Amino acid sequence: MNSTIFKPPLGGWGLFLLATFTGVFLLNYLDSPTEKPVAATERVKQQFSRDLAEFRDLIETRFLPLAENSSSPDSLKSAFLACRRAYKNLEPFAEYYFPATTRLVNGPPLPEIEAEDNRISEPGGLQVIEELVFPEFDSNRRSDLIRETKKLRRELLRYSDFEKDTDLTDAHVFDALRLQIFRIITLGISGFDTPRCQTALPEAAASLRSLRTYGYFYSTNTPGFRQLVQLLDDSESHLNRASDFNTFDRFQFITAFANPLSTQMLAFQKQRNIQPFNELRVLRTDAKTLFDPNAFNPDFYAPTVAMRTTPAKVLLGKKLFSDPILSASDDPSGGKRSCASCHQPDKAFTDGLPKNASLSGRGFVRRNTPTLLNAALQNAQFYDLRAQTLENQSSEVIHNVEEMHGSLEYAARTLQQNSRYRAWFKRAFPTLRDSIEPIHIQNALAAYERSLVRLNSRFDRAMREQPPGTGKPLLSAEERLGFNLFMGKAKCGTCHFLPLFNGTVPPVFTQTESEVIGVPVQPNRRQIDPDLGRYALFRLDPLKYAFKTPTVRNIAQTSPYMHNGAYQTLEEVLQFYNQGGGQGLGIQLTHQTLPADKLDLTDSEQSALLAFLKTLTDAK
Repeated sequence: MNSTIFKPPLGGWGLFLLATFTGVFLLNYLDSPTEKPVAATERVKQQFSRDLAEFRDLIETRFLPLAENSSSPDSLKSAFLACRRAYKNLEPFAEYYFPATTRLVNGPPLPEIEAEDNRISEPGGLQVIEELVFPEFDSNRRSDLIRETKKLRRELLRYSDFEKDTDLTDAHVFDALRLQIFRIITLGISGFDTPRCQTALPEAAASLRSLRTYGYFYSTNTPGFRQLVQLLDDSESHLNRASDFNTFDRFQFITAFANPLSTQMLAFQKQRNIQPFNELRVLRTDAKTLFDPNAFNPDFYAPTVAMRTTPAKVLLGKKLFSDPILSASDDPSGGKRSCASCHQPDKAFTDGLPKNASLSGRGFVRRNTPTLLNAALQNAQFYDLRAQTLENQSSEVIHNVEEMHGSLEYAARTLQQNSRYRAWFKRAFPTLRDSIEPIHIQNALAAYERSLVRLNSRFDRAMREQPPGTGKPLLSAEERLGFNLFMGKAKCGTCHFLPLFNGTVPPVFTQTESEVIGVPVQPNRRQIDPDLGRYALFRLDPLKYAFKTPTVRNIAQTSPYMHNGAYQTLEEVLQFYNQGGGQGLGIQLTHQTLPADKLDLTDSEQSALLAFLKTLTDAK
């Protein structure tokens, strides 16, 4: 029996398809022996250059002409928002490779202060322009708008070297993409860089769209890649469906979308055999999410490799922490106080006082005693940021006449005469030769403080979706609302950055900020506290009354509050912020960095915020 093959008749359309397919096949065949595939890193560079060209074109041909001539505020706003969305395509690699330039492209609209150099640099970029356009454009400031736009245009020229001069590897690409996810979680959805135009959520969606573009340069026909793309799509769609900045459920977005996305991005990177960098960072390079139990490494801030933490150093530091020997000196008035006298473990390493008594008993120390829990996760210490390391911090406290009135040199000589301490120091510092030195004491104390990282609160466990075993959610509806308010309407998260809730700026966590908020001498008084803060050290006007942004973790255990201990309760603190800080109280304060606008939080919203803050108490 003969078999036949069915051959459909070829009409005009069929002949066209056949010819097209044959032509494409032959072209690919002929080109394939000589044409080399373009490396993913080169495609990343090319995409960045295309996005940069689009951004520059929007500024040059759309926004600048409107800034110069338009009488339509709506057209100006629309063009500005288009520029902001275009910038989000650049952000992952602009922030990664050009942080100094990016501060002048999309940095805060505040002067950059280099205190040690006695230098103030004026801000520039999109956020400065935003203040000129929103909420309403004042035509009397047109010249300012034109000047700032031209400054921005010039700054963008610095990005032009990316394609030809950047040493880009696949590991760098994935590192930048994962940091961008963390940037969206911590800064993007909080409205950090969109305080007036309130376009944080659609801009976060645009940023995720750019991540998908870069991700496709590494596409594989694997479940891992398909899952990554699906998470990117779902995350972007979720943000685009959000109807209101204030009511957006950030808790749901982080737990259901962003955390799985950063986890899958890392998994796919490893599936492609692209290993995370093996280097010391504050945020570990292999952290799946910002909320992993060991995501942060305080040893990043240690002055040298030799000063990093060891168990023996921690044990020694703990003993020294409670020993009044550190308060001893040749002066007979010393020797009465240990570190633990003021930093009491059962009070979250505070003392429960507005200000502790001075060592002499004739007055009080200068400022409120801060918690030491998670103090290691910042790059400067004290309310005025005067100490760069924990080693320096301990030296200043020990030698301060009002605090400990001690001498490290005297303590070292005394400890040298104690056989048990000599043995403990030798275990902690195996290279120690003849005698204990002050730096050994400082480093042991710092190692103990670096062991006081506590990131295991009920909030953290909820972010990790660890059920308590009762079948109930770890956070109540009110507590979740409080978190969403903290990161949204109440604007707390734009200074107390997630997940450390202090002023150390994510996602690289190498800079700790100070703020001018206008703390009064007493609640509701229209009189600024006379403590000049950082200005006492550096006579720069924007630093007058500037203080470090402290952590609000464990805040339920660390009253009273503020650098002067003026507020006894959290309710008083929330009311202070709700009123707009010092300026909201009526204090004349030229350089207040806290927005002076009232937050208009209702009583129930303040209660929800308070409920959330209590979830930040760490488990014992």
